[in-house]
Amino acid sequence: MELPKKYKHEFPYSYALGPFPAFELLNCRPESARAVYYREDFTQQDKLTALCKKLGVPCYCSQKALERISQKEACYAAGKFAKYGEKLCPGLPHVALVHPGDMGNLGTIERTVLGFGIRDLALIGGGADRWHPKAVRASMGALFRLRVQEFESFDEYLREFGDNRDVFPFMLDGGRVLTPDTCPKSPLYTLVFGNESTGLPPEFQHYGQSLFIAQTAEVDSLNLAVAVSIGTYLFANQNGGAE
Repeated sequence: MELPKKYKHEFPYSYALGPFPAFELLNCRPESARAVYYREDFTQQDKLTALCKKLGVPCYCSQKALERISQKEACYAAGKFAKYGEKLCPGLPHVALVHPGDMGNLGTIERTVLGFGIRDLALIGGGADRWHPKAVRASMGALFRLRVQEFESFDEYLREFGDNRDVFPFMLDGGRVLTPDTCPKSPLYTLVFGNESTGLPPEFQHYGQSLFIAQTAEVDSLNLAVAVSIGTYLFANQNGGAE
């Protein structure tokens, strides 16, 4: 067995670190799985090796391989997988992140939107590497159950998916305070969130009905993942989740 290399952005593959993300890779994206590694003391190794054998995925007991790819985190199992492309579903609600900067936030958001029934995530203008093992691990494997598509600009996204779709940018100077009572009803919508540090640029006021999550004056803004959680929960509760 050739030892795996530490992840780099330019690689055509990445790693799902941790037992649960590794199982999610095998269950949801088996065609992308390239190898699985586990420690000798991993308690679910029989289940893991049996699944790998069934899928035809190479499976190795190698703590040295895990130490090389896990960046000093305790890791009992991991999967190596090829990066893949996909397209969003045009007839379902979307969440759009404009230049997200934090990989941990990105993974948490992927886990959150899936938890509220939204399976389509647009990434606008670059930013955090969604394939980085830190982001994959923060998603707890939710990445493998989502459709994620990247766009150079929000206008590019709208040209492909903007027809008959309501757009709701979340902004600190949003025009409508979002509460359970004021949450809009919409048959097809996109919730748009900005960068952790700068939020959405002013021009997003013109893309649709801007929204604001009320907060006390003691903080200047909410964490991006928290804001996405609140917005997604309210819209899913008002309009029904998406499968």
